Amino acid sequence: MELHPATRLKHNHPGQALCERYLDRLPLAPAQRQRLLKQVAEQGALNSREAMTDLHIALASPDHPVDADNPALASVCSRLTISQNSLPTSVESLALTATPAQTCLPAGPTIKRHSMAPLNWPPKSSFRLFKSRRLRSNQSASAQGEHQENLDPSTSDGWQAAATVRRMVLLVLIIAQVYFSTSVMASVLPYHGHRLLEIAILILFAILSGWVSVGFWTAMMGFVLKLKGGDRYAISATTAADVPIGKLARTAVIMPICNENVARVFAGLRATYESLARSGELQHFDFFILSDSSSADNRVAEVHAWLALCGAVQGFGRMFYRWRQHRVKRKSGNVADFCRRWGASYRYMVVLDADSVMSGACLTSLVRLMEANPGAGIIQSAPQVAGRDTLYARMQQFASHVYGPIFVAGLHFWQLGESHYWGHNAILRVAPFMRHCALGRLSGRGPLSGEILSHDFVEAALMRRAGWTVWIAYDLPGSYEEVPPNLVDELKRDRRWCQGNLMNFRLFLANGVHPAHRAVFMTGVAAYVSAPLWFLFLLLSTAQLAVHALVVPEYFTHPFQLFPVWPEWDPQRAIALFSATAALLFLPKILSVMLIWIQGAKNFGGRLNLGLSMLMELVFSALLAPIRMLFHTGFVIAPLLGRGIQWKSPPRENAETSWGEALQRHGRHTLLGVVWAAGVFWLKPSYLFWLLPIVGALILSIPISVFSSRISLGQYLRKRNLFLIPEELSMPDELRDTQEHAAHAPAPPGFRDAVLNPATNAMICAVSAPRFRTLRVADSRMRMVRKALLEGPDKLDPSHKMHLLNDPVALSRLHFDVWASEDAHPAWRNYPLKPKVPSHASTRLPESIFSTEPGNTATVRA
Repeated sequence: MELHPATRLKHNHPGQALCERYLDRLPLAPAQRQRLLKQVAEQGALNSREAMTDLHIALASPDHPVDADNPALASVCSRLTISQNSLPTSVESLALTATPAQTCLPAGPTIKRHSMAPLNWPPKSSFRLFKSRRLRSNQSASAQGEHQENLDPSTSDGWQAAATVRRMVLLVLIIAQVYFSTSVMASVLPYHGHRLLEIAILILFAILSGWVSVGFWTAMMGFVLKLKGGDRYAISATTAADVPIGKLARTAVIMPICNENVARVFAGLRATYESLARSGELQHFDFFILSDSSSADNRVAEVHAWLALCGAVQGFGRMFYRWRQHRVKRKSGNVADFCRRWGASYRYMVVLDADSVMSGACLTSLVRLMEANPGAGIIQSAPQVAGRDTLYARMQQFASHVYGPIFVAGLHFWQLGESHYWGHNAILRVAPFMRHCALGRLSGRGPLSGEILSHDFVEAALMRRAGWTVWIAYDLPGSYEEVPPNLVDELKRDRRWCQGNLMNFRLFLANGVHPAHRAVFMTGVAAYVSAPLWFLFLLLSTAQLAVHALVVPEYFTHPFQLFPVWPEWDPQRAIALFSATAALLFLPKILSVMLIWIQGAKNFGGRLNLGLSMLMELVFSALLAPIRMLFHTGFVIAPLLGRGIQWKSPPRENAETSWGEALQRHGRHTLLGVVWAAGVFWLKPSYLFWLLPIVGALILSIPISVFSSRISLGQYLRKRNLFLIPEELSMPDELRDTQEHAAHAPAPPGFRDAVLNPATNAMICAVSAPRFRTLRVADSRMRMVRKALLEGPDKLDPSHKMHLLNDPVALSRLHFDVWASEDAHPAWRNYPLKPKVPSHASTRLPESIFSTEPGNTATVRA
């Protein structure tokens, strides 16, 4: 009896077994699988390579041209539609193009290019810290030219005059408080501030007192606002929740990412998307994932997650993905790249961080606020932190929820329409942002030059400089982010922020910057420079103690002095000054707790647990202060000495600190604490009592860092209702969905899957940008493919992998050669492929959506 052709080939040629193994990786129905194997058998292939060629021809559309050197390129579209059960079946919502030169699944809407370049960069310096009338009028005229409505409707309500009065009051309060505290400090010192060393101590004390005073009075005003129930100038009071959003108010929600935890990023984005869909206003929004990832595995995982997300929420045509090949200016450059390509299609854009989650109500409220305030350029929400389980993170979450609201309300009280912009969870008016907020490089060499790192403060200053207002919607709920899971990761983030703020201070004298934003630049620097000043103050105080203990006292300090001066410390005044300083630091926290007691402490575990949590947090923050002081001192000194940093994405998951890492990070500080304590004890044992909170924290820095990073301790205290936040007792739908989506996310594919797996390879080829078929590019491509084939994936450098992923011709060629060539490196053959999805999950697209017309370009309806 004559055998079936497929059976005959199976017995006579290894190509049949190879084709079967290949098809095992695709979710084909049994009948489809047998039909393909029969077609291959009927061609009578003589070897494995010919059999694989026949298989890809069988997989491809019948009228699709096939490149004999790279037949896998012809089957990309078919492999993609076979493997993806979520692709839309309507040609109106998706268009796949397949030509001999490219295969493309469109990941973005039609490009509408517009320029975005820095204006008058670098900004000229001016010692006129207050803008001239001419400059203000020019900015107002510029802003009015960009829209036909009033520059700022809230101006008639007098917010600018109110802001001036409030800031003058703040300045008077700070000066009075600094004068009083410095006078008391002078009376405490042995020579009452008449010696050179004491003068230096008093100068540092005055500066530090001013910084403490700023935070204290900001919190006090925020407490008053929260107690009253709001501010008459609050931006959130300018519109109602039920005001319809206009059809022209199209908003892009953009999320720049770079080598992030892909499962967490896309889980948060999906929760935000679904919340917006439930609000009924989804038609006004598009979502963009803007990737700067340099890791090949991350790139593959991102494309896979994007395609899966689009299928899960039916987001094709509304959820887009772009990978940027040239990572210029980091996040600010990524946002600018979006604006140049698609910004002209949108009136607003909401910028998210990789850990951001926002409710649909919050997003729609931001759009309504922008519509109600046509002079507003940026409206910043006040994101709440949640989602971590380590002890350190839970204490930071608790502090943010309890103390944060009055500080943010206080910032609003002083700043009003000249507020902060924190770079995420905020809405921006696209047209003025593109025109006025493009950033150039800072001139010079060294870490404090080049690309601006902390771009958000500068963009807010440029927006206000152009006549547009910047607001904080401090009372708008539904905006969330995460905190670093442990002290070490927080300090890594602080180092980046420190260098960014030091760079920004170079723009302090930039011509036309509003005084309020000059103050923002100054406070950004002061947040870190205060650490080395505090450290120097402590060192000088220790030196003063040594002088007092070792040097013979001088009783006559002035010529012709009639009566001696008895140099001695005044312990009573010292205790009073210490108590007053502690009150300035801790009173805002106490008042925050009292405010919650008044309004209801049930969501924080009850009044008793809230008060106990506050006391524990006070002790912990006091222990952390000296540790942060030494680290921040190093962060400030490093760029001044020419040592820069590498800007890496922070961790997006719970992470514990090992003893080895803690020893490496805190070992020198522990040794310094021991030596410092021993020296003070030798000089004057009684003085060690005053210094013990500093040196004791340094000595214990290693166990503090380790134990505070423990997840088990955080969960233990949660069970006892300590450090509770409302989101832990009654979790919002967005945060719950984020956790569930992240927990159920499958293991993502990586670079090897993109080369070996038929489905993953088709997916990456379908979204990659095709390269031109010049002779030079073709030769380079062949060398790249040959190197990868022979040497295996472990010998490829990251840039080589990224080039392959970005070239569908090269990637499909490597895919074919790895399967068909006997020269393939063993690392390719021995790699276990991901199991295929069940065949019943596949939904094949109609053949009519594949276009083979030369020069056809991919389009998608936005």
